[in-house]
Amino acid sequence: MHDGRTPAIGLDRRRFLLTGLGVAGGAALAVGGMTTTATAATASAAGTRWRKKTSANGWRVLDSAPAHRVEGTGGVHFDAVEGDVATVLTHVVRRFHYEIDTLTAGEVTGHTTAHTVAAPYESNYLSGTAIAIRPLLYPTRARGGFFPNELLVIRDILADLEGVVRWGGDLKPAKESHFQIDVKPGDATLRRVAAKLRGWELEPGEGPGTVEATIPARMKAAKALAARQR
Repeated sequence: MHDGRTPAIGLDRRRFLLTGLGVAGGAALAVGGMTTTATAATASAAGTRWRKKTSANGWRVLDSAPAHRVEGTGGVHFDAVEGDVATVLTHVVRRFHYEIDTLTAGEVTGHTTAHTVAAPYESNYLSGTAIAIRPLLYPTRARGGFFPNELLVIRDILADLEGVVRWGGDLKPAKESHFQIDVKPGDATLRRVAAKLRGWELEPGEGPGTVEATIPARMKAAKALAARQR
């Protein structure tokens, strides 16, 4: 959440980038020492039509998926496969909301029936097994959208989920808004991780809003997972 790191002119980073993405292609935007390019905003517009019956991660393409409201976020919701998938992706959104920046309704997208994809991994939206958090702010092929302390949290979230979720910042082309289920249907680790997360909901002092990502053991686990997933 905001802590005084935004530009001195008082324009928050999200509004600055969203405004800047409308300028002519090729212009570089710099915020807090990070850069992205305006041309990235139109990158996802070009793509190919996904015609397979399963998405890139092996899940069945769906005509629809149920909506899941993210508790504690004031109305944020997304469409995804019911059960373990929704449990895991909800955890991603809640930790982002509590530990990176406050989310509002409409800033998280999930299942879609639009079959045009800029990269194969975007087909995972078709199966309801991927989400995008602020896709306009973190579009395809744009890097450097997060501060180092925010990246630390993202890595810690992935480590909590033991590799069943993969971040789009590690994919090619990069899409830092993207988080996908990275295991096949019926995966035992997915079931176990989802059960762990549900258990945290019953334990005071566990789960989103209570984690300290800078604990050395957690940082070590996050670094090890990142090395495997990159």
